[in-house]
Amino acid sequence: MDLSNYLLMKQEISLLVVFLILIVYDLFASEKAKKYFQPVGCLLFLANTIYGFFPDEIGSSFSGMYVSGAVEIAIKNFLNIGVLLVFMQSNGWLSKSEANFKRGEFYMLTLLTLFGMYLMISSGNFILFYIGLETASLPMATLVAFDKYKNNSAEAGAKYIFTAVFSSAILLFGLSLLYGAMGSLYFEDISVLLNATPLSVMAMIFFVVGLFFKISLVPFHFWTADVYQGAPTNVTAYLSTISKGAAVFALMAILYRTFNVLAIEWHTILFWIIIITITVGNLFAMRQKDLKRFLAFSSISQAGYIILAVLAGTAQGMASTIYYILVYIFSNMAAFGVIAAVENKTGKVGMDDYNGLYKTNPKLAIIMMIALFSLGGIPPTAGFFSKFFVFTAAAAQGEYVLVFIALINTVISLYYYLLVVKAMFINQNENPIEKFTSDGYMKVSLVICLIGLVILGFTSGIYQNLTEISFGL
Repeated sequence: MDLSNYLLMKQEISLLVVFLILIVYDLFASEKAKKYFQPVGCLLFLANTIYGFFPDEIGSSFSGMYVSGAVEIAIKNFLNIGVLLVFMQSNGWLSKSEANFKRGEFYMLTLLTLFGMYLMISSGNFILFYIGLETASLPMATLVAFDKYKNNSAEAGAKYIFTAVFSSAILLFGLSLLYGAMGSLYFEDISVLLNATPLSVMAMIFFVVGLFFKISLVPFHFWTADVYQGAPTNVTAYLSTISKGAAVFALMAILYRTFNVLAIEWHTILFWIIIITITVGNLFAMRQKDLKRFLAFSSISQAGYIILAVLAGTAQGMASTIYYILVYIFSNMAAFGVIAAVENKTGKVGMDDYNGLYKTNPKLAIIMMIALFSLGGIPPTAGFFSKFFVFTAAAAQGEYVLVFIALINTVISLYYYLLVVKAMFINQNENPIEKFTSDGYMKVSLVICLIGLVILGFTSGIYQNLTEISFGL
């Protein structure tokens, strides 16, 4: 091994540089200088995000353990955009007296989880994948329990860590079976040696079930609502968008690259998982009055739609998945941004609290409405086109029944998304949320989300480019 192996790890090295600069700044800066931690952190990560879009070499290093291609680079860049939005929206929460002293810790833990996701995305070996998975999961448990003086946050952290432990154990058991059957953990080796023996099928099932926990697919979703509700809102936004997006891409890449011989088996599993995930997510979302739990079940349903494109097993399916993840990041971050802004000022997160929001805070109400329209797939928002591409990719492979069921569930989802819109614009409230002004970081982040939701729907070049690079996976 020599230093040339690290040349392909441009984005990982850039992220570690940001991490080291911020941790040194947090440790040694004066109290006066620490007041500027937020702008310094955001600017550094903005530079890291821009740097990721510069052309880079593709290939593999460390004997194929690490892989960097156009698709991997693209998904990392999209995750960077989402993390930047999380940092910007977290300013109001972190500025509170009880959380202000932990601002540096929040940045460090978030960057560590992102680094783990980078390794998951670029892994060419299950050992590196597992290292990345644990690097992403363990700091995430700390983020979930970040408001340690709030019982809900501590409880959510405990639930998340137990779920992470059990799911990792299941996944690792699958990998042990796979290694016992194949004698290798390299993706390329396994794809050549793999055959449809009972041991191989069992190994694959244990592995994907471990990831199903991470993605919150039904029936492995029971932890999601409690964790999303108890965690700080900005951490919930990060968990439901960035973490889920990375896990979905990792699942898709491994199914395509490694378990392609078992396509019939995992196709059957995903078929039924998609149906129950979309349906159960929608049915439970209709019953929620807490907006964080509401978006938790919404994200469960959205995960089903994302996996629908994975089921296609084609380059078009790959492009549709990545595009859906990008649109989902802007949609969910806009919705959680509004919730965070309201919660920071009033402490309210109930749906009934949003009655009459348009009269006092019309801009926030409009942004929330557009975000929910995008999540529901209402044109001309980007969410409509993301669902259209997913359905097209699945229909191209003859999945007409599944697409029909997904379409019916899309109509059902419109009902509960419009419940929130009705609360904000139609329902009367004698004591509505008072008019307030969000901080500059929140305003900029919401504007970025709004632009993304509008522009992505009319910029066909992005989807076309994703389709082209997906043929190289």
